Amino acid sequence: MNFIGSFGAGFGLSLSLNSAIGVQNIILMRQGLQRRYVGRLVVFCSAVDAVLMTLGVSGLGTLLAALPLFKMVLSYSGALFLAVYGLLSLRKMLSEPEVDVEVASSVSARRVLMTMAGVTLLNPHVYVDTMLLVGTTGAAQPRALHSIFTVGAVSGSAAWFSLLGYGVRWLRPWLMRPLLWRALDGFTGLLMIGLAVSLVIHAQ
Repeated sequence: MNFIGSFGAGFGLSLSLNSAIGVQNIILMRQGLQRRYVGRLVVFCSAVDAVLMTLGVSGLGTLLAALPLFKMVLSYSGALFLAVYGLLSLRKMLSEPEVDVEVASSVSARRVLMTMAGVTLLNPHVYVDTMLLVGTTGAAQPRALHSIFTVGAVSGSAAWFSLLGYGVRWLRPWLMRPLLWRALDGFTGLLMIGLAVSLVIHAQ
């Protein structure tokens, strides 16, 4: 495989994994519609992916996956966080009759970033996608192309988060519906609780 092919493989794999609907993307969409803290969130998400993908291609992801204690601690801590976040999302859906995402939230940048850090770093699926799927695929490339594949994967991640965070404002006419965001809060809550249960089951 040549340089362009290796870069494209990393870019495409990263883009496809990041484009799946999840809490991380929903938070970024909401902030993008409000036009608040978008740059900081894009940089944070891209940087986390860059670090984890680089470690994965270097082989660290496969090594950590073989450690039972690491898997158990990550699974239970992640399950606890996801369950709490899921219940809060369901509570928000049921307790707020009107959800106006166009009105700028009073939530501070620190709180938004801490929430994003939690749903990112305490979600084991993030490590599966970046360190295992991207990592093992990159490690299977010829050694001379490892760095090219990694650059492609990191670029795909940065491109997705930038496109979502800054591009979602062009979809405002379709997304500025309170009922839609109540449904998304409900979907997010059920998704997080389902992931939490799955983590506990597979950790045993």
